[in-house]
Amino acid sequence: MPESEPSVPATPSEPEPKSEPDATPDPVTTVEPHPSADAAPETPPAAALWDPADPDDASDDAPVLVLEGIGKRFGDTAAVEALSLTVEPGTFYGLVGPNGAGKTTTLSMIAGMLRADAGSIRVCGVDVRTHEREAKRLIGVLPDRLRTFDRLTGRQLLTYAGLLRGLRKDRVDERVAALTTVLELDDALGRIVSDYSAGMTKKLMLAAAMIHAPRLLVLDEPFEAVDPASSVVILDLLRSYVAAGGSVVLSSHGIDLIERVCDRVAVIAGGRLVADGPVDEIRGEATLEERFVELVGGLGDGEGLEWLHTFSD
Repeated sequence: MPESEPSVPATPSEPEPKSEPDATPDPVTTVEPHPSADAAPETPPAAALWDPADPDDASDDAPVLVLEGIGKRFGDTAAVEALSLTVEPGTFYGLVGPNGAGKTTTLSMIAGMLRADAGSIRVCGVDVRTHEREAKRLIGVLPDRLRTFDRLTGRQLLTYAGLLRGLRKDRVDERVAALTTVLELDDALGRIVSDYSAGMTKKLMLAAAMIHAPRLLVLDEPFEAVDPASSVVILDLLRSYVAAGGSVVLSSHGIDLIERVCDRVAVIAGGRLVADGPVDEIRGEATLEERFVELVGGLGDGEGLEWLHTFSD
C-alpha cells in the first residue's frame, strides 16, 4: 500500500502537463508560463537593447531615409506630388500639415504599405521598391488606424511580433520585458488586448514596432489618445532610441510637441512639400504654429456665419 499511494496521485497529475503542450500549436501560447518577474533582475534597460537590424544591402554611411520625387494618386486625386525628403541617422523628424495634406499617405509609402506611383524611396540605401523585404526589416511602423490581433494577450502579441521579425525566443522575452517595463505595461501583459484602453493599445503597438530594434521608426499620430503622463514615458523612450542612433519620422497635429521634440520638420500641404529644415529655421522669430498657419493658410474670417451670433430663443 505505501508503494501504491504515490502512484495513485502521480497518474492523474500526468495528463495536466501533457495537455499544455497539446494546447500550444500556436507557438505564442508558450509564452504564458514564463513569469516576467524571474527575468526582471537580468533584463537590461530598453535603451541597451538596440541592436539595429542590418540587412546585407543596408549602408551605415547612407541617410536613413531618402524620398526622391515620390507621388501617389487615387483616381483623379493627387494625394502626394513630387515629394523629396532626406532624414539623417539619429534624427527626430516631424511631419506636419492640415487634414488631407498627404501625411498618412507619405508615411504609408515609406513603410511599404502603399506603393508610390512615381519617384523612389530608400531606407539606409535599400530601395523599397526593388528590395521591399530588406527595407522593411529596417523599419518599425505605428499606423494611425490601429488594427491588431486583439484576442491575444499583450505578451502573446509582442512575442508574435518578435518571432515574425526573426528574433530568437530568448531575445524576444528579454525585449518584451524591457519595453513593457519602460512603457508601464508589464502588469497588463496577461490581459487580452481588446480589454486595453486606447492609450495602452497605442503603447503596446509602439513596443511591437520597436521590438526588432529598427533603424527607422515611422509613427503616425503616436500620441493620439495617450494621456500626458504616458506621453512623457513614450518621449523618453524615443529620445533614448534616437540618442543611440535610431531615427524617428512622426506625424502629429500637436505642433507644440513637434516644436519641442523634433530636430527637423517638414510642412506638407496639398500633397506638396511647403517647407523643410531645422525647426529653428522654419519657425524663425515666430512660434512653429504661427509659421505653420502662415505657410498653409489659417481659418477664414467667418464671413457668412453671422447667424451664429443671433442665438436661438
